[in-house]
Amino acid sequence: MTPSSPTRAIVTGHNRGLGAALAEQLLARGIAVLGLSRSRHATLTERFPALLEEIELELADTTRVTQWIATDALRSFVSGAQTVLLINNAGMVQPIGPIEGQDPAAIAMAVSLNVATPLMLASALAAAAVDAADRRVVHISSGAARNAYPGWSIYCATKAALDHHARAVTLDANRALRICSLAPGVIDTNMQAEIRDSAVEQFPMRERFEELKRNGQLATPEQCATQMLDYALSDAFGQTPVADIREIAKPA
Repeated sequence: MTPSSPTRAIVTGHNRGLGAALAEQLLARGIAVLGLSRSRHATLTERFPALLEEIELELADTTRVTQWIATDALRSFVSGAQTVLLINNAGMVQPIGPIEGQDPAAIAMAVSLNVATPLMLASALAAAAVDAADRRVVHISSGAARNAYPGWSIYCATKAALDHHARAVTLDANRALRICSLAPGVIDTNMQAEIRDSAVEQFPMRERFEELKRNGQLATPEQCATQMLDYALSDAFGQTPVADIREIAKPA
């Protein structure tokens, strides 16, 4: 990718946590960002008025997502770009707990937000950015996609779905589209706080995550965003459909 190439990025859940760090760093690199979240970012619009466009969208509501995709907003945003990057970051860890105690509505919401919407947006981007020479899709995955954890059956299953989606899309052999389901490691975000607030009966491995926090072993969103964007915008991106940024970013 040459520095003069127009690049645009779509980031879901850009209003906090890792999504906010990703959006901020993309904007700081001079890359226009379309942020999709249920609410706007408090300060990014003021700092980057010419580069940030925000859409308030309930991403767990697939009917509303379908209606938004049917508008011309996405096609208009990516028009003229040579490189378009979609980062499917928005997600939820609930419901936490054994299968018999899971609320059906919470299950449906998690599957919608964690799986349906990312797959819908990936398909929409591939169709809307047909003129872009380089289309890239990043699913924010998790170690939970590759390792089963008690109490996290829904979260594990939804993140594993993103991994397998990336593997299957890669087999389509679309030369203008690269995809990777990328695990970011353990990050100090609101989701981590939510995990630590879980009852041990619901999540028996809570102590492990409390220990990571106590020992300063959680990466900051900013650190992780830098590593992920360096990879997502590199020539190496898409060579493997499923990856872990901690492995990619290891020093030689």
